[in-house]
Formats: sequence, structure tokens, C-alpha cells
Amino acid sequence: MTVTFIPPSVTSWQPLAPCQPSTCVNPALTVASPLRRVGRIAGAAAVLLGGVPIAVLTRRFSPDTRAKITQRWARLLLRALGVRVLASKGFVFLGGAPVLRAVPDGNGSGTLLVANHISWLDPLVMAATLPCRPLAKSEVGEWPLIRTLARGAGVLFIHRDRLLELPKAVAGVAGALRAGDTVVAFPEGTTWCGGEMGPFRPAVFQAALDAEAAVRPATIHYREKNVTSARPCYVGGDTLIGSIRRVTMTKNLTVTVTLFPPVRLSPSGRPHEARKALASVAEAQVRTGLSGTPQGAHQRQMIA
Repeated sequence: MTVTFIPPSVTSWQPLAPCQPSTCVNPALTVASPLRRVGRIAGAAAVLLGGVPIAVLTRRFSPDTRAKITQRWARLLLRALGVRVLASKGFVFLGGAPVLRAVPDGNGSGTLLVANHISWLDPLVMAATLPCRPLAKSEVGEWPLIRTLARGAGVLFIHRDRLLELPKAVAGVAGALRAGDTVVAFPEGTTWCGGEMGPFRPAVFQAALDAEAAVRPATIHYREKNVTSARPCYVGGDTLIGSIRRVTMTKNLTVTVTLFPPVRLSPSGRPHEARKALASVAEAQVRTGLSGTPQGAHQRQMIA
């Protein structure tokens, strides 16, 4: 399936994808039984409710401890929903840009983890893969139950419809990176169905430049029986309830996260050129993971 990016009709800060559930989502290859669906919903509800007191307590802990607790909780919730998470490591692809260089893991500084965006599941998937702090839209902080869970997980918020708030959001991410945190962001600015992806917007990469932090690209790829699946997507006129329903009724749903080595930008060029270069190379790496298993990828490991 090929989709063409449609420019936004309101502002360039609010990109729109052409994906719609009616055109992008196919029936499940294997449908879960009604009993299993009920069990998944009940299990997920129990994990959500049980996470509230944990989220309140974790606010007193260090960011590192809080991220590890959130990682275990995210794995448990995904397991309850019937989503299996696999992780693999991809090869280094610098896209011919000499200003970038690969850096080893664990260099002591924070990392900006950037990935393609498909579903409301994506932050959970990334949190289950690596201890991290998601960057989420501000609306999430207004949902009663989710608000408590998000604050407990150290989620950073951004107002996607307020361009003047962008510098503040970038500064917040840069501060977290300077503190040594791993922050996960979805630079497309909107969700796609998973078969294709949109361009990476460069704004959030300024935080990595300001904090002198590494950028680590990652690809999220949902599958049913090794076939790309759009059933977890949350796009267009979709509803959250509708997306959750599709997830719980789909059997053998797997998501693979391909983690690429972190890269840094050598100090050269103008700031806007630097963040565009980072966005371009990160996007190119993510696309290689979306098109299939990267050449030289290590064996996948089940993590949830």
C-alpha cells in the first residue's frame, strides 16, 4: 500500500496523514475468541487501576528508578492486551552525511529516542523496550486516570496546537536530556497506519543539540503472523475505543522495535541546518526498519 503525504490545511505545526481506518485497516488474520477479548480488557483495566497508587509513589523516586518501574508496568499492560514486544538492533546508516558519527551506548549522557508514530500503544511499546520518558501531547495530561499515570512515569508534555509554546517544550526536553534521561519523541507530529510514514519534523532535534545529547532512531513495526498490520493504528477519524477494540480482538499481534545506534552531530553549521540534518538521517534509518529487517540486524529478543 502506498500513501501520499497531504500537507496540513491549518498550519505547518499540525501535519495531517492521509490514513483512515476505513481505507487502511484490514480484518484481523486471526480473531481472538470473545472470552479472550473479555479477559484482555479486564486484565488491562486491572493493570491501569493498579498503576495509580504505584504512579503516586514513584513521584518520590529518582528518574532512573521511576523509568525502570514504568518499564515493568508497560510490559505488564501490553501483555494483558495481548501484544508481544520484540526488540532488535539495526545497523548504522549515516545517509552520506559526514557531520554525523555513531557513538557507543551508555556514554553517561541523555539520549533523544525518536520513532515513527502509529498508535496510542507506541509510548507503551517504547517504555517497555527501554527505560525512558515519553514526550506526549498536552491533551493526555487532561485525562483523569491517564494524567496520574503519566505524571508518575515522568511524561513530558507539548502543546501541538500552540506554536509559541514550542521553545518551552524544547527547553523541557533539553533539560531532561542534560539530567541524563532518555526521552522518546515521535517527530512526525501525527500518526500513520504503519505501512508508510511521514517526514520527521526537526523541531524536537534542537533539544538534542542544546543538550549535546545523542539521537537514537527506532522503528516501530506491528505485525500479524509476520505480515504488517494496521490494526493497532489510531488515525484520521478513528476513536480510541475503536482502536482498543481492534487490538483486543486481534490474535498474534506482535510489535518489533528496531533500535539503531545513537548518533551525534559534530559542532558545525547553522542551528536550523544542524537539526534538519539530524532529522533527515534519523528518518532515513527509521525507514530502513519499516521496510523490513535491516541488513546486519541482530537476533530479535522478546521483551514483553
